[in-house]
Amino acid sequence: MLVGLLGATIVLCNITCFTEKEEKKKWKEIKLFRKLEKEKMQELVEKKKEEAEPNKDEGRHYTVSVALPGSILDNAQSPELRTYLAGQIARACTIFCVDEIVVFDEQGEDSKTVEGEFEGIKKRGHACVQLARILQYLECPQYLRKSFFPKHQDLQFAGLLNPLDSPHHVRIDEESEYREGVVLVRPTKPGQGSFVNCGMRKEVQIDKKLEAGLRVTVRLEKQPSPGNYQQPV
Repeated sequence: MLVGLLGATIVLCNITCFTEKEEKKKWKEIKLFRKLEKEKMQELVEKKKEEAEPNKDEGRHYTVSVALPGSILDNAQSPELRTYLAGQIARACTIFCVDEIVVFDEQGEDSKTVEGEFEGIKKRGHACVQLARILQYLECPQYLRKSFFPKHQDLQFAGLLNPLDSPHHVRIDEESEYREGVVLVRPTKPGQGSFVNCGMRKEVQIDKKLEAGLRVTVRLEKQPSPGNYQQPV
């Protein structure tokens, strides 16, 4: 009789342990299912947020400007150091994606242009002209500098500066949707546009007739074919 009771007790214990294991397994499955559902809901919410947000490729809706006094070059002790200082300013502004650099004369003199003869760096206001000219020189792609910057005393040591390597400074074999170029003095037939030097192995033929010597931005829509490239401005 005692043996029978012990056997029944062992069977009951086994059944109880088995049911507890099943319940734990079910709870684990339920937790896993809830976790998966939560992750799916989070993915759906993130997708909706991405669809609601504007396309990041559209660019910024604002510009960044920096104002600098031209007298900052007066701190340099030699023409080489003046040029190097201007190059460091250009490099820093390129790294931080500055769209515009405003050079102002804190002495109050009016220097609205960088054109004309350079009479010496010791006169007030001329540091602004030199800084503006060096910054414009560095901003221009290397293959266009001969077209827009003739030999000048301000740019005597500009060739020693490191290139900015900014996004619009595209190399000859580098693929890019947009390229900076200069309209060439080359005759074309009526309705066939103009030829542009975009720093590529061959000239680009655009769909508009423009004045020679003008700097333009050309959009390259198709793969180039043998001969001249035909692209819109």
